[in-house]
Amino acid sequence: MVWTPLHAKIHRTIRSRHLFERNQRLLVAVSGGQDSLCLIKLLLDLQSRWGWALGIAHCDHRWRSDSEANAHHVENLAKTWGTSFYLETANKPINSEAAARDWRYQALSAIAQSNNYQYIVTGHTASDRAETLLYNLIRGTGADGLQALTWQRPLTTDIMLVRPLLEITRIQTEQFCQEFQLPVWEDSTNQDLQYARNRIRQELVPYLRANFNPQVESALAQTAELLQAEVKYLEKAAQELREEAMNMGHKEDSLTSLPALRLNRRVLQKAPLALQRRAMRQVLQQILTDAPSFEHIEKLTALIIAPNRSQTDPFPGGAIAQVEGDWICLK
Repeated sequence: MVWTPLHAKIHRTIRSRHLFERNQRLLVAVSGGQDSLCLIKLLLDLQSRWGWALGIAHCDHRWRSDSEANAHHVENLAKTWGTSFYLETANKPINSEAAARDWRYQALSAIAQSNNYQYIVTGHTASDRAETLLYNLIRGTGADGLQALTWQRPLTTDIMLVRPLLEITRIQTEQFCQEFQLPVWEDSTNQDLQYARNRIRQELVPYLRANFNPQVESALAQTAELLQAEVKYLEKAAQELREEAMNMGHKEDSLTSLPALRLNRRVLQKAPLALQRRAMRQVLQQILTDAPSFEHIEKLTALIIAPNRSQTDPFPGGAIAQVEGDWICLK
């Protein structure tokens, strides 16, 4: 086996970030593109050092005429490598990126649960992280959107999604595939500029690379990495603030018929605006079916210092927040 600098880097990353333990079962999502082939090749080469049991999963969205041939291509690679292969095919073509992503993670989770895999591993790179940051920035977002892709997150109580290549750019995965002559399956939809993400990948990032920073993808990925730690800290601090504001006077609640969801304004007024907004967003996440918008968060946050009897117009679903003395009550 040829041991490249990329092998060493991924080996160190897995160990230092505690992405996997030894002797675990890893289900690797392989589309056939360069990033996923680079990922599976690296994990196969590291397998003997870690004692992993590897499986390959492929999801056929049925939105390309060659999708079935693509699936057979990945299945043949799995046979060549002596690796278990799992295929999930959509019942009908999936036409939006968001719907495809949701279906894909559901399909991968079902395969993992049925076959006792503890981890689902994807080939998301620093380039994906940079593009996601740009995509969310253009649409409008806070630090949570800019932190973009994370190294790992739970998909279910028993299955962790892991992305080991977040410090590797797409240029590096391409070079790796060329070096090892890996048979990359080119996805024609990646060239379709009707998708915003493809325009970012094909037009915006190359422009930024050529005119502003040759290492723009790594720089943006590092920004996302910094923001990830800060978001985690701020979310915890906001949770503590929200719980303090909701628990204030909790004993009295049991003796009265006061609203079940209320927040003490005196507690909230002592906190910085950044934590106030986050605490209010956490409250809204409890009562709204969709993610709260900036406008929703702002109008609830405004009640922290609003005059008594002030109230919001109805939130989606009909709930209204009203100031009652020291309290913001959601009814």
